[in-house]
Parts: sequence; C-alpha cells; structure tokens
Amino acid sequence: MMLSGCATTANAPANDPHEGFNRKVFAFNMSLDKAVLLPVAKFYSRAVPGPARTGVHNALSNLDEPVVFSNQLLQGHLTDAGKTVVRFAVNSSVGIAGLVDVGTKLDLPPQDTDFGITLGVWGAGEGPYLMLPLLGPAPPRDLSGMAVDNFLDPVTYLDFRSKLAYVGGRDALQILDMRSRNIETLDAIERTSIDFYAVTRSLYLQHRDAQIRGDEPPPDDGL
Repeated sequence: MMLSGCATTANAPANDPHEGFNRKVFAFNMSLDKAVLLPVAKFYSRAVPGPARTGVHNALSNLDEPVVFSNQLLQGHLTDAGKTVVRFAVNSSVGIAGLVDVGTKLDLPPQDTDFGITLGVWGAGEGPYLMLPLLGPAPPRDLSGMAVDNFLDPVTYLDFRSKLAYVGGRDALQILDMRSRNIETLDAIERTSIDFYAVTRSLYLQHRDAQIRGDEPPPDDGL
C-alpha cells in the first residue's frame, strides 16, 4: 500500500511553508538513521531471535493500551474502548505481561490511536507540516498530541526509583522495535523515490488523515 502510494502522491500539495528548514532536518535525521539507528536495528534483527523480538513488540504495545483506551473514550468510540480494556486485561494476565498477544487470537486485534488523532476527530486543523530533529514529522496538532499522551500514560503518575531508566529504556526499545520492523519497507521506498522527502511527507499525511477518518486498517503484525 505504501509503495503504491509513492508512485501517485509524491508531488501532492502539502501545507509545508517551512520546506527548506524541514528538508535540512530530514537530511540530518536520515544521516543519523544510517549512522546509528539502522545499524543497531540490523544487529538487533540478526542477534535476537524472531520470537523474542515478537514478545518485545507485544509487551511494548500492551504498555500503550491505556493511552489508546483513553483516546478512544475521548473520541466517543466506546465499543472500541471496551475491546481495548478486555484486550489489555487478557494480554496482561494470560499473555504474561503482554509478551504473548492472546487478544488477537480472541478476535481482539490491536488498535492504534493517539491524542493527535483525537484532536483531528474533534475538528482541529493539522497546521503546517513540520519536521523536527529525532522526532521526525510533527505538525502542531500531532506535536500537541504527543505531549498530552504523556499525561494519559499511567506511568507518568507513578513514583519509583528506576522510573527515569524505565521510561528511557521503554522509549529506546520502541524506536528500535519500529525501525527493525520496517528495514525492508523504508529501504524499498527510498530506492524507488525520486524525492524521498516528498514521498515520506505525503505518506505521513495520508496515514494520519486515514486514521482520523477511520479508514486505516488495523495493524497487521503477522502475530
């Protein structure tokens, strides 16, 4: 789906008044990715067995369920919110702290939403496209959503000695997990793109718009 979109939407109009700045940040992020993140992701994929990587992915997804649930409530999607509660309960218990995705086997697949999407559902405009160092695409609506999602995460309100290490480790694992699962896809997009920046911008905006409209299919992790 992503590759087919590249061929037809790379030159689609976008609200990108800061394109010169954004392209420079994009180039910096890509350099950092190729120098650090991609090699680490490739090593992780080779060194860690597939079932173990799947377990890490499942556990990380399970930790995000309270944020997903909160946003589903705010969006008025009560049925989806109920399914998320059941999925979280099942995976946290029977699934051994989320390491095993029992919920999908019970026809409760993972759902993906955040406060940026919630703002879009409420009618908030996206604002100008913005690319930030390390964060990547972060238009004002999505950047605000990232901040609010931190407050929707129960871990924010817990106080324990190793909290900083836990949060940092969790964030690092999420980045590593996402990069390792998309090595081939991103490589194919880059190789087939005349303008990689324009293509990634278009794909990002389409993806977010589809999520807000409810047209985005549930993630298929092959689990």
